[in-house]
Amino acid sequence: MVNTNEIEYINYFEKFGISQEEADKRCQEIFNTIFYGSEEESFYHPAGIDMGYMEDTGNHDARTEGMSYGMMMCVQTDHQEEFNRLWKWARTYMYLDEGPNKGYFAWSCQTDGKKNSYGAAPDGEEFFIMALIFAGNRWGNGQGIFDYHTEAKNLLHTCINKGYDGTEGRAMFDRETGYIKFITDVDFSDPSYHLPHFYELYSQVAEGEDKEFCKKAAKASREYWKKACNEVTGFSSEYAEYDGSPHHADYEVYGGRHDWYFSDAYRTILNIALDSIWFGLSDWAKEEGEKLAAFFQRPENLNDWNHIYEVDGRKLEEPALHPVAIIATNACTGVLAQNDATDRWVKLFLETPLRLGDRRYYDNCLYFFSYMILSGNYKVY
Repeated sequence: MVNTNEIEYINYFEKFGISQEEADKRCQEIFNTIFYGSEEESFYHPAGIDMGYMEDTGNHDARTEGMSYGMMMCVQTDHQEEFNRLWKWARTYMYLDEGPNKGYFAWSCQTDGKKNSYGAAPDGEEFFIMALIFAGNRWGNGQGIFDYHTEAKNLLHTCINKGYDGTEGRAMFDRETGYIKFITDVDFSDPSYHLPHFYELYSQVAEGEDKEFCKKAAKASREYWKKACNEVTGFSSEYAEYDGSPHHADYEVYGGRHDWYFSDAYRTILNIALDSIWFGLSDWAKEEGEKLAAFFQRPENLNDWNHIYEVDGRKLEEPALHPVAIIATNACTGVLAQNDATDRWVKLFLETPLRLGDRRYYDNCLYFFSYMILSGNYKVY
């Protein structure tokens, strides 16, 4: 395991004329826009005297994905008040205290706190755990739900052991493979859910067999990426089987196709980049970054890239739903390899403003994470 005290955080924007001071200032500007910008810019909303939520502006709900993303943004930029507001809202309205998903969080709630679903989505739980660990390390642990490390440890234990230990329901991790599931009730995955760099750090609070499982999961996820990312394009699908192949079933159940390179899948290269910063750049990750950037360097894609793609690179007529997210996450290839193809995306990212309008939530979350990564501001605490 890499000594996280020795991680070198690099400002990859410096070669494009952006100093560390300028990059740090821009990070705070992005935070302020997302949390306290105009009505067309922000999607954080204070609620009452001590709570707040992140709105998915495309679906007009609050999701564990966005709530946990918001908490990570806060701990990375040292905003404890907003962190605590988000966490209290999630624990008050999203936490499930009975039924087969007891101990998890309802993945979607209305903005007044009413649950839209009693199911859980693992990407939210994963970010909750990591954000809570960082919060305890950065600010110290408090009482009750603000005893961050205890909350993280308990949630992690549930994600790993539920069902296997005789409790009702199912775990979010598959015990045999070590893979994170798409949702607890299925036996397939989502490549963008795989966060080995988080699992390595979960061991800060995990105990006993949970600690050993986290090490297994980290190793398994790095190998899973190799299965799930196409050898030519570098693309992963949104949902994938345990062998890495796109998951072609359940179109009607999950609102259409998810076996292509589309919204969820953009996060995979971002995650590979962050893992490479925190735990070392592998030869495979370098090649993965080169492949993905090179695909968009092809003549047919160079100036016509805003599309949905099959994993093998076939371009579909439909435009992508989140073009700013594509720009931001493709720029993360600049962490993995430095060449004309990757430089092009970093330059385009620097020229791209935050998105406005209904679909700004997802694009701007990935925009902020990508900016933190490339500016050397996404850190281990």
